[in-house]
Amino acid sequence: MELGRDVQIRMAAQLNEQSSRESLPSLLIQVPSRTIAGFDCVGHDTVITIPAPATPPPAAPVPAYDDAQIPYALSLSMPASPSGFHLSQFRTASSVRRDEAPAVTKPAGREAEASSPRLLKQTRFHSQPILHASKLLNEAPRRADTTRDKRFDPFKTFSGRLERQLSNLRGHPIDLHSPDSNISEETDQVPATDRYFDALEGPELDTLRSTEVAVLPSDEKWPFLLRFPISAFGMVLGVSSQAILWKALATAPPTAFLHVSLTVAHVLWYVSLALMGLVSCIYLLKVVFYFEAVRREFYHPIRANFFFAPWIACLFLVQGAPIEMTQVHHGVWYLLMAPIFCLELKIYGQWMSGGQRRLSKVANPSNHLSIVGNFVGALLGAKMGLREGPIFFFAVGLAHYIVLFVTLYQRLPTNVTLPKELHPVFFLFVAAPSVASMAWAKINGKFDNGARVAYFIALFLYMSLAVRINFFRGFRFSLAWWAYTFPMTGASIATITYATEVTNLLTRTLSIGLSGIATVTVAGLLVTTMFHAFVLRDLFPNDVSIAITRRKPKFSKILAHFRSSSSDMKDLVLSVSKSPNSDSDSTTETDPSVTKGKAEP
Repeated sequence: MELGRDVQIRMAAQLNEQSSRESLPSLLIQVPSRTIAGFDCVGHDTVITIPAPATPPPAAPVPAYDDAQIPYALSLSMPASPSGFHLSQFRTASSVRRDEAPAVTKPAGREAEASSPRLLKQTRFHSQPILHASKLLNEAPRRADTTRDKRFDPFKTFSGRLERQLSNLRGHPIDLHSPDSNISEETDQVPATDRYFDALEGPELDTLRSTEVAVLPSDEKWPFLLRFPISAFGMVLGVSSQAILWKALATAPPTAFLHVSLTVAHVLWYVSLALMGLVSCIYLLKVVFYFEAVRREFYHPIRANFFFAPWIACLFLVQGAPIEMTQVHHGVWYLLMAPIFCLELKIYGQWMSGGQRRLSKVANPSNHLSIVGNFVGALLGAKMGLREGPIFFFAVGLAHYIVLFVTLYQRLPTNVTLPKELHPVFFLFVAAPSVASMAWAKINGKFDNGARVAYFIALFLYMSLAVRINFFRGFRFSLAWWAYTFPMTGASIATITYATEVTNLLTRTLSIGLSGIATVTVAGLLVTTMFHAFVLRDLFPNDVSIAITRRKPKFSKILAHFRSSSSDMKDLVLSVSKSPNSDSDSTTETDPSVTKGKAEP
């Protein structure tokens, strides 16, 4: 019996296959729109096409329609498979598989015939008007503008004041009541110096106070160029100064017994040159695309001093170059000292003007970066054979270093104590006198008493900081530390120069010891930087120091900021908003939350 049934099934399958080969059904059938229940007709008899079932059911003849009767101005929007239609076909196929005997199995066409009218009655199709090409072209850029994130536009070069002026000229003024316009008003003018001190805290005024609200969103990562600070040039200072140190170790007579190869100095020089090119290109992109952010960095009380770092690094690269200094064209020195001279006119003028940026108010150890460039330039000019230019910059640097040294040394009662994170910047005290000693020795042609006075001052400051080991514990990593490594390297090079004049066991030991400390420090800082860059990936966090508001935010904004960021402040707001008719037990329960909320911000 089983064999007979199999034979019958195979024969039936063959007959069906032959019949399907003889007459193939059409894939689409035409149905008048007025016969479909629920179809929103537009007044004309419209012909629509729907997918035909696998086996066309015997149906009434479809009336023929002329092409003239079809309204071509109508556009229909229908799904590829009406809701439930493909499910009916799936049920039909599954029922055929469950029933083994062909006599029991219903034809697929009949079930489709029974289900199709019901589906047509349940399914609704809605017509849509035709969209003209002109409308599509006009709406396309508008959609792109709505999807683009505009929160960072006020810091872009071509999205600030220039964009509003061009919009007004085109006759499309920007809405002044929009949220973006409020951000633009905050970025039109740079905050005053007092605002930087009031809104920021931390080692380099790089942390936003809890009572402040940033202009840019602080809950997400900003674009990379906005997060790239000017202090990144400190890495070039550290590596390029190491190239000069190893060049001195390989060529100086006191360290000739070490047999240091010049290859090490050349490798470090090429690495520092590549690093200088990379950092310069990135920051130039920031200047081009985010000039407002660069402008805010320049007016930052501490960041302004780091604008000397690129030019000091270039001076280091020229000194560490694998060629003789006398072969370098004198125009290179003038080209590098011109930006330093312009920056000094700006910074030193503010120190003397007595305004908001007077020295007694903005004095901090990072101001040494604006001083040491004079001595580095004087040293390079003297090595190149120049005379008057190096003496001029040496005199300017010496005068302002004395004023800065006294201001920082006495720390006026109105100035707060430097935080623990700023302790590494104290090594900048060593940079200026150590480089000044070498510059004066090169100008005079020998390491005379003037050069020795400057060197001994630097050596004493170095030792006074080195013995305070606890002074440099317990603070977090900062990219600006690289700018504080070259003073240690400068002290090592000055010691080697002094040992060349006074050669004995003590000076040789001191030269090797200070050089080893400087090299280990730079190597450790390099490892730490790589760890933060590739493992922790927090080397360039959001630079909130450039995102402060021009005026102190209102209490409502501060409260909204606390509500979104601090759960403790939420408890405080809820406890304060309770009715005064609450019993004493509830009052005692809310007191700890109030105390906690007041203590933590």
